Amino acid sequence: MSTSNLPQNTAATPDLSKQQRSFWSSPWATYLGLFLVLLALVAFFSLRSEYFWSKDTFVTIANDIPGLAVMAVGMTFVLMIAGIDLSVGSVLALSAAVSALAILQWHWSPMLAGLLALGVGLLCGMLNGAISVIWQIPSFIVSLGLLEAVRGTAYLVTDSRTQYVGDAMGGLAQPISSSLGGISVAFVMALAVVVLGHILLTRTIFGRYVIGIGTNEEAMRLAGIDPRPIRISVFAAMGLLAALAGLMQAARLEAADPNAGVGIELKVIAAVVIGGTSLMGGRGSVIATFFGVLIIAVLEAGLAQIGASEPSKRIITGVVIVVAVIIDTVRQRRSAATH
Repeated sequence: MSTSNLPQNTAATPDLSKQQRSFWSSPWATYLGLFLVLLALVAFFSLRSEYFWSKDTFVTIANDIPGLAVMAVGMTFVLMIAGIDLSVGSVLALSAAVSALAILQWHWSPMLAGLLALGVGLLCGMLNGAISVIWQIPSFIVSLGLLEAVRGTAYLVTDSRTQYVGDAMGGLAQPISSSLGGISVAFVMALAVVVLGHILLTRTIFGRYVIGIGTNEEAMRLAGIDPRPIRISVFAAMGLLAALAGLMQAARLEAADPNAGVGIELKVIAAVVIGGTSLMGGRGSVIATFFGVLIIAVLEAGLAQIGASEPSKRIITGVVIVVAVIIDTVRQRRSAATH
């Protein structure tokens, strides 16, 4: 009897290669790769420094990253709509400065001062997005101008001097519990922002609109969806999170420095890019961004402990960013080629 006449049960023989391709193009592959990179860095620095593998080191790293983490969440959304915000460091400084002014000169309560700071950050973000949308100016140019204008305002508010607020905003820097070994309230808040950002991006209509705008904005318009309010909302959220980062830093340092956050926008963008978010928009992950924040934090802490010079740290960090972008680009091209 010829086997050619037998029925072929194709459902019983799954395409394993297709399953493998789907895994490597899934977010889980990105998470796994970033986690392995993080483990490799921890192992390397633990071997190079006898002090790195310790609770104190990891608690210090955890308490150092909240500001960077919350801003990186906002920047993930900004990059996903194919935008960019270079003013986040200046907004951080101005928000902290305004809160210090409210406490020291106006004698406001820390709660009201914090709300004022968040309002200032929200306003800066809305201004950034509105100018970019209404006049159709690239957000790179608008945020570059605001970087200088907002920084100058921070100098005016503080009279170009650091404002010491003591423990007035210290609640954010306090340990959440003695049993957690010194993990601060700010770190727990940062984790909450990461979780909320992930849910917003992956489980809500707003998140779908953000992805759609970054992928094909014209298609969104043809579908009857106005991308302008969504764009403004994304930049407003970025400003709000930059202000929250300013409050976290002021609480930790017990001071508002008008020079705070200089250059931090590059570190924020680096963390998001290391996490695999596309600079062209339409693709990104808040969880992967948090891995990028951890990689940068571990890299900086480890290089400091092994005695690397400042120029060396900058060179190594820059190389890591470029390599991360190259790896992600190659992975995405291979994924696209297999579909």
